[in-house]
Amino acid sequence: MAMKASVQKSLLHILIISGFIIMLYPVLWMIISSFKPTETILTDNSLWPRNLTFSNYIKGWAGTSGTTFSTFYANSLLMVALAVIGNIVSCSLAAYAFARLEFKGKKLMFALMLMTMMIPMHVLIVPQYIIFNKLEWVNTILPIVVPKFFAVEGFFVYLTIQFIRSLPRELDKAATVDGCGPISIYTRIILPLTTPSIVTTTIFTFIWTWNDFFSQLLYLSSVKNYTVTLALRMFTDAGGEAALGSLFAMSVLSIIPVFFIFLFFQRYIVEGIATSGIK
Repeated sequence: MAMKASVQKSLLHILIISGFIIMLYPVLWMIISSFKPTETILTDNSLWPRNLTFSNYIKGWAGTSGTTFSTFYANSLLMVALAVIGNIVSCSLAAYAFARLEFKGKKLMFALMLMTMMIPMHVLIVPQYIIFNKLEWVNTILPIVVPKFFAVEGFFVYLTIQFIRSLPRELDKAATVDGCGPISIYTRIILPLTTPSIVTTTIFTFIWTWNDFFSQLLYLSSVKNYTVTLALRMFTDAGGEAALGSLFAMSVLSIIPVFFIFLFFQRYIVEGIATSGIK
């Protein structure tokens, strides 16, 4: 029985490792190809480049149309930072109001908030574009960033609501006895204890905004305002030919922030779950 269990465990590990290698292979191929000369990328299928070169990173970072990749990185980081701040502040405030405060029309507004999660994004594209065009916000990051400050992400609002509801109301009552009002309770009690949901909001907002292509393609038309995702498209010309070396090199650099943001915040998620949000 013990030998059978050991064999089954070994087979399970082999299966998991095999699946991991299969899923990781495209990423490894992209990273390794970024060090190959462009003319050998499609002909050399080995996982180790025969002619190692760093010229792809140099050429890729130089950018195109007189704009370096540092500009694209700065645009993406600015947009992501504002989006994260907007979602954290607005969604946590909206969630606190729904979870703890009593006001007229609360149930109706909560139902409307849930309905917004069911509306496909493509239904709203045309009216949103018309509004932002009339506001003269097209070709700026405002159409992407400003809505984040008005709790338009129903998923994060609902996520934070559920977490706040799991916190005992005795904390609010004790804070009220000490003279705290709704704002003080939010800033001193609720906000520190909702760290897991805030971290989750931060991670998903960062990843979704950083990787977003459609919205940025729709609203950004000037090269100097391009983000990393739009800049990668510039390595492929209208004829279908691509500078694959530079494309892969900059693609590798584009995934580094996402990797580190998840690696850094993962510890806080584990800590928050382990303590159930209550210190």
